[in-house]
Amino acid sequence: KNLPHKHKPCTCLSDTNVLATSGLFFKDGKKRIDYILVYKKSSPQVEKRSTFEKNLRAEGLMLEREVSFTNSDIMFVKIHCPWDTLIIYFYYLSKSRFFLWLPRNPMKLDKEALPDLEETDCYTAPFSRARIHHFTINNKDSFFSNSTRSRIVHHMLQRTKYEDGKSKMGINRLLNNGTYEAAFPPHEGSHKSRHPIKTHGAQNHRHLLYERWARWGMWYKYQPLDLIRYSPQTVLTTFAAYLGYNNGFYEHEIIFDKLFVICEANETIMCPMCEKNCTLQKLNESCIYAKVTHLFDNGGTVFFAIFMAIWATVFLEFWKRRRAVLTYDWDLIDWEDEEEELRPQFEAKYSQVERVNPITGKPEPFQPFPDKLSRLMVSVSGIFFMISLVLTAVFAVVVYRLVAMEQFASFQWYFIKKYWQFATSGTGVCINFMIIMSLNVVYEKVAYLLTDLEHPRTDSEWENSFALKMFLFQFVNLNSSIFYIAFFLGRFAGRPGKYNKLFNRWRLEECHPSGCLIDLCLQMGVIMVLKQMWNNFMELGYPLLQNWWSRRKIKKGGQLLEHKISLPQWEKDWNLQPMNLHGLMDEYLEMVLQFGFTTIFVAAFPLAPLLALLNNIIEIRLDAYKFVTQWRRPMPARATDIGIWYGILEGIGVLAVITNAFVIAITSDYIPRFVYAYKYGPCVDQGYRQEKCLKGYVNSSLSIFDLSELGMGYSGYCRYRDYRAPPWSSAPYEFTLQFWHVLAARLAFIIVFEHLVFGIKSFIAYLIPDMPKDLCDRMRREKYLVQEMMYEAELEHLQRERKKNGKQYHHEWP
Repeated sequence: KNLPHKHKPCTCLSDTNVLATSGLFFKDGKKRIDYILVYKKSSPQVEKRSTFEKNLRAEGLMLEREVSFTNSDIMFVKIHCPWDTLIIYFYYLSKSRFFLWLPRNPMKLDKEALPDLEETDCYTAPFSRARIHHFTINNKDSFFSNSTRSRIVHHMLQRTKYEDGKSKMGINRLLNNGTYEAAFPPHEGSHKSRHPIKTHGAQNHRHLLYERWARWGMWYKYQPLDLIRYSPQTVLTTFAAYLGYNNGFYEHEIIFDKLFVICEANETIMCPMCEKNCTLQKLNESCIYAKVTHLFDNGGTVFFAIFMAIWATVFLEFWKRRRAVLTYDWDLIDWEDEEEELRPQFEAKYSQVERVNPITGKPEPFQPFPDKLSRLMVSVSGIFFMISLVLTAVFAVVVYRLVAMEQFASFQWYFIKKYWQFATSGTGVCINFMIIMSLNVVYEKVAYLLTDLEHPRTDSEWENSFALKMFLFQFVNLNSSIFYIAFFLGRFAGRPGKYNKLFNRWRLEECHPSGCLIDLCLQMGVIMVLKQMWNNFMELGYPLLQNWWSRRKIKKGGQLLEHKISLPQWEKDWNLQPMNLHGLMDEYLEMVLQFGFTTIFVAAFPLAPLLALLNNIIEIRLDAYKFVTQWRRPMPARATDIGIWYGILEGIGVLAVITNAFVIAITSDYIPRFVYAYKYGPCVDQGYRQEKCLKGYVNSSLSIFDLSELGMGYSGYCRYRDYRAPPWSSAPYEFTLQFWHVLAARLAFIIVFEHLVFGIKSFIAYLIPDMPKDLCDRMRREKYLVQEMMYEAELEHLQRERKKNGKQYHHEWP
């Protein structure tokens, strides 16, 4: 009848003396360190620090100081939260409910590997100090998990004053003004052990995380989300859950990727593709390009694009269901965001203008609407300026391609001269990638500047505004060149004898005889692979180098080696890298951009899901290794979803439908082949379509030009990609009827495809409920049982009190 709390103690820790010497406890070896503050003795903010620490003690926290072993100017303040203080503050921070169901699966971690996650099969209820006798408390030291203890201390640090005044409070302000250098919860010991985990068990949760999550040998295993939840924070666990969920859906996606090869080679002479150094070439020289193109440009492309659009909807709808289950599993169903404190920059800017907060009922600084609107307009103008800078960079790459194609066509090396189009596209992609990575650095600084200029009221508003800007910048930066190749390359080149030229000098680039899809595939493949490699290197390489340099400086001092002193845990954590100022935004941004690559142009590059799957397998372990071994333990925070990123993913899903419709209709040859088969091919009026119905398609898609009109000494005729009348017709080089049929079919396909897919997406979204029915039933069942158990427990408590006081009845109904 008692209600056990869901937090279960770690049963695999070493004895207290070892923990005290390793830096997890106070000097007495009994009081666990819940939080660490770091400051410099030379800091001038002595009075603020003294007042702040005095108020922390008044709130019930215990503090102990330690001087750094490696730098005498660095001081550590160890914070311990005693039992009485924990139960007071926990009521305001937690509403606990429990639900856990995971199917048996060979990819799932064995229960023997995760002994700390075996919890009592029980229900949990909102914690209250007044009803503490209703809860099963076997050990006060382990009743609250370490992450919960750190979260309570962090809550107190944010609300403790350091000066007299309404807004002179919070550890964040003290970090900003230099009173403290850092504030972080300590790791639970080393992530490595001298003994194997199979024989001696895990020495702490961090060691268990490393062995079961961060180690590369676990690459084929599911992520231990409950173990991750126990250690750092729910925000990190939510990201890990989304990343793993994302990975699982990519596995289903690549199954539908089908290929087939068509190559129709002949002795047809093609017109020169550049002005000066290009020669006539035979169509069969493009057979390799045609084979590669038809790997992606075939009848299955339409169905694959429809599948991917539906997959994006199913992905998001099932993520809602998965999020609901995880939220219930992590006891966050009834959790609501706490009222955030104002950002120090906002308070400093608008301290003279106040209004009553409708939530708290207290006066606070207020940003007038005209000021907010003017700052927002400046920010939007900055965004458009940066987008125009991206388009300028794309234009520069286009000019490079126009200049380079003539240079490569006259190259001395035979291989380059023969495949000058491939060399032009390849070098253009590499240059474009370097520009993309360079501009990303500029974009981040500009995004910081514009977001600070807006003066967001709270940290969450700042993070959402910054995340939206970074997404817009990087999305346009990554995809602008892809959009150019997909929808503009070769569309305005003109025709032989009447080519359009840039600045009246450079002839605009044409598509390859096999189409523009090969250029689009090359562009997407190179950018996606290189960006994944660069991101993975920077995510792990930079922290490794920084931490190596910190260890090198310590060894260079020689003090520790001379006295054979092992650094305590708080100092080891101080030498690790802090989490980014914007948290997991970079990780989410990378996954969202990858989602865009796998959906927006999947009709042109069906290999994107496979590359995304391989990248996610690597990304999961890289992030896990970074979180466990290279970063300080992040500040505690709770999250029930992925925030603003879900809305961005929905927008990408809508854009993917429109883009794939245009790629199939305009960029690929699917519609021209379709029109030829049913209107001009050998199977007209036969009511069926087979491969033989495309016989003669290549010849019909190539127009004829009289070489004598070029004035280059050629005679005869050459072919070029277009639907124009031959030179001997009554209207030479005018568009033929087939051109207008193809154009009408393309427009009709776009309309039909979009309406069909959007209809299917909406219908599927309607069919899939946001919360599983069995979860709804469990929640209602649990609520009923908890009420009954609470009533019975209260009744028994009152009966014991009556017997204790010698009363046979009670005057008040319990």
